[in-house]
Amino acid sequence: MQYWLLKSEPDVWSITQQKKAGLNGATWDGVRNYQARNNLKKMKIGDLCFFYHSNIGKEIVGIVKVIKPAFKDKTDKKGDFVAVQVRFIEEFNTPISLVKIKKNKDISHLPLIKQSRLSVMPIDYKSWKIIYKMGKIREI
Repeated sequence: MQYWLLKSEPDVWSITQQKKAGLNGATWDGVRNYQARNNLKKMKIGDLCFFYHSNIGKEIVGIVKVIKPAFKDKTDKKGDFVAVQVRFIEEFNTPISLVKIKKNKDISHLPLIKQSRLSVMPIDYKSWKIIYKMGKIREI
């Protein structure tokens, strides 16, 4: 299994909308960056992805799971790009802000910080565990 981070602008597609998509999940399409496309192509059924609200919020808000690997993105007229199908798994008690991620030296190497414009990126297992634990802590 591999681990990933998927970015979405919450006013375009939010964790709430993803949750409402139910068991059939939703198509993760519209990616128009070649490095992000190549990452989508590497995804396998069962891979887990952090769901990141970009622009508004700038925070990891939950987890989705890949339920269908890369297929032709119907929103791409040229046929250069792919999409995957993902299903909602969970929403975090406390969203993990980009500020918090940047402050944690154990995960400061992540593409989220180094390549802030990349919308689909791999996450190593050690970093996944750290971020997951951060998301399960309920702040008062």
